[in-house]
Amino acid sequence: MQRRPSHQKLVVTEGFEANTQVTLNDIAVREFHDALNRDEEMVFAVAAIMALTAVIKRSSATTLMGVSKELADAAQALQRVNPTNISLKAGCELFLRYTTRTSALELQDIEKAKARLIERGLHFAETSTRARQTIAELGSRFIRSNCTVLTHGYSRVVLRLLQQAFSSGLQFSVIVTEGRPDGTGITMAKKLDVENIPVTLVLDSCVGYIMDKVDMVLTGADAVVENGGIINKLGTYGIALAAQAASKPFYVAAESYKFARLYPLGQADLPEERKPLDVGPMLPPRTNVINPSRDYTPPQCISLLVTDLGVLTPAAVSDELIQLYV
Repeated sequence: MQRRPSHQKLVVTEGFEANTQVTLNDIAVREFHDALNRDEEMVFAVAAIMALTAVIKRSSATTLMGVSKELADAAQALQRVNPTNISLKAGCELFLRYTTRTSALELQDIEKAKARLIERGLHFAETSTRARQTIAELGSRFIRSNCTVLTHGYSRVVLRLLQQAFSSGLQFSVIVTEGRPDGTGITMAKKLDVENIPVTLVLDSCVGYIMDKVDMVLTGADAVVENGGIINKLGTYGIALAAQAASKPFYVAAESYKFARLYPLGQADLPEERKPLDVGPMLPPRTNVINPSRDYTPPQCISLLVTDLGVLTPAAVSDELIQLYV
């Protein structure tokens, strides 16, 4: 019989059946899923931050080194839930760095130190939740009256930014790519239509054709990497190249918890993630299908990044990462 690792402390907690013993890792994963289920707008990184804060609340460690070990183990457990989710990994790493930099490390009373860590964790979660609104307020200034914005697939922060601009009285229209293979652009088009924002849906392959009608491109990001490039939904790089060829600005809206310590040199360096693709019954059985879910857009294709830390050039991202992680 496989033995439970000694560092996985057994605890009894509310929300589980009576007399059921669970590890802190179990609690972290449960809290993570609960946070996602409670709010459809909840993002993986913020849910992870809330789950790790719950671990501190349940911790029975008697030293701060013990608490740090429990947090590191719980963060690994959360990342195993979705190993290819870059923003989840970045959120866990940022939280661990954020909490361990607190002055609580100087406290001799372990319970007071835990309380300080919990307070800091809750503050970090609250700040991360507010990030979307901060970006909307900053980014809406780039929207001009009667302009046409091209966006790719569905991004919560891009939607919030467009809502903010439209509610200020600006009149503009949006072109949304279909976003195959999961059709997230259709989701975006529906949400924009509910807001009465004029929207047009186009095929992903139509981007080059309609680029002359576009005034700017605005996308979200799964991750912002060390050199100021982004990892995002497949097709983003192609859109950036088309925008560059047509001399159209390419803006990215991204929360700072998506800043990741990654330095891809090309597409092959991305963590592999694939989504189901239905190509119909007529495809010859020996035909290979390549269907990655995301691609890498290098910094030279990006005009500016609108973040909750401010509006940044791609070159400024590395400085911000140093501030976040060091």
